[in-house]
Amino acid sequence: MYNTDKNLWSWGFTSGAENWNGRLAMLGFVALIFTENFFQTNILNFLGLLN
Repeated sequence: MYNTDKNLWSWGFTSGAENWNGRLAMLGFVALIFTENFFQTNILNFLGLLN
């Protein structure tokens, strides 16, 4: 195998891009849980999509 930096940002289907994609998805999920708990409503009501 090649010895590459898995934290390096590069475009395309590379291991570095997949690592950043997973990290940003986890950050978004934590922000979603925080928003729902702080405002005591679900995200669709918070954004005004359900009334």
